[in-house]
Amino acid sequence: MTTGTLITVAPTGAESAKAEVPALPVTLDELLLTAKECEALGAAVIHVHIRDDEARPTLDQGRLRETVAALREGTDLIVQLSTGGAVTDPEADRLAVLDAGPDMASCTMGTLNFGDDVFLNRWEFIVDLHTRMQERGIVPEYEIFDLGHLTALQRLLGKHGLPHGGHVHVDFVMGVPGGMPGTTATLAAAHQALRDLPEGTTFSATGIGRSTIPVLLASLSAGGHLRVGMEDTVTYAKGRPVESNMQLVARAVGFAQLAQRPPLTTTEARELLGVAPR
Repeated sequence: MTTGTLITVAPTGAESAKAEVPALPVTLDELLLTAKECEALGAAVIHVHIRDDEARPTLDQGRLRETVAALREGTDLIVQLSTGGAVTDPEADRLAVLDAGPDMASCTMGTLNFGDDVFLNRWEFIVDLHTRMQERGIVPEYEIFDLGHLTALQRLLGKHGLPHGGHVHVDFVMGVPGGMPGTTATLAAAHQALRDLPEGTTFSATGIGRSTIPVLLASLSAGGHLRVGMEDTVTYAKGRPVESNMQLVARAVGFAQLAQRPPLTTTEARELLGVAPR
């Protein structure tokens, strides 16, 4: 069992509207302040979606580069850009996210129903993402929304080799309508399926909405790591909106410490994930 806990904060996402969730960080200044606050509490990775001037999701290349530069200048966090974007973003724009030069980027391992929409991830697109990251020295986080995505990852690694840095890290995204449920039993099954991946593979887990706490506790008990943030839940407790990403990170840190697996530093996180030192 890993002795420390990797904590990733996903502060914004592409689903919630600023008008409905006023605390959502959507400007660069808001995102940078959130990043600094969450790093001080114990987060080591920031999973980034960006918004335009009207707070709508965007993959604008200039904004992405500016965001990566600001986060590197203002924090020591590992900068992980989302290549998922919004479900309507075309493949070319999602691939171009890598041009912003992040430390890490997400790589979703299959197509799924995403609420009322379809999150399309064709096999050829997945291969393209994986190989481009290998060539550019970007470390992937493989996003697993369903158990079959682990089989797809096994196929990907077998055909196209290990990711840059040589370490395989996956994130179980649980509780999305259309994906695997956010339950202890499902996490146990996903954890068991990791045995078919390269030795040393690590995992984080993300619980969407009301599955946040069950998934957090199950992941810690199985030796896994945590992703929390307002991308994944905007309710801290029943009837109580999240006031800031700090609340969610602080809760994750508290549970990690109770489990005697304190948060990894950014240096330790880089060593774990195979991300080059800053």
